[in-house]
Amino acid sequence: MHPVRMLRPAMSDGRDHDGAFLLPGGDIMSDLRRPQPIQRRDFLGKAAMWTCGATLGLATVGMARLPFPAVIAGEAGAVKVGRPDDLAPGPGRWIASARAFVFRDDAGVYAISGICTHLGCIVSQTLAGFDCPCHGSRFDSQGEVTRGPAPSALPWLEVGLAPDGQLVIDTQTNVPPGTKLSV
Repeated sequence: MHPVRMLRPAMSDGRDHDGAFLLPGGDIMSDLRRPQPIQRRDFLGKAAMWTCGATLGLATVGMARLPFPAVIAGEAGAVKVGRPDDLAPGPGRWIASARAFVFRDDAGVYAISGICTHLGCIVSQTLAGFDCPCHGSRFDSQGEVTRGPAPSALPWLEVGLAPDGQLVIDTQTNVPPGTKLSV
């Protein structure tokens, strides 16, 4: 008898047995050469498991980052920003190394920190004041909070004049709002 004809389904009761065959002598052998399709229920279960695992992993990474500020602090201490004559009245000039905006008006020169008091993101200057892109805090042109979640106003920084005539921002010294350097 031909060897292929000797192989017959292991159970002839009509049930599916995943390709198992009964060999002469009563042994059962699986046909491992052809892949079995995955059942829809198994696929959906595995997809749900992987989705939950990925969500949990990403949430854990996000929570682990919360204790750290969103930006790295700029230079500590005094930062030279140029001569007073170079600063035109009107909109503030962003000083990246100080992470601050420098303004000049009729009363003098002043600097407002560009770091949001909520979680440390860098704010952007708008016509109405400042906006934090991270969580939507808004500040007026003097740095006062107009919409939260920021808990306090943007700090004003001390502005001085160096011996060589350049403006210097002290990023570690806060001054009361409205403090300006007369030039």
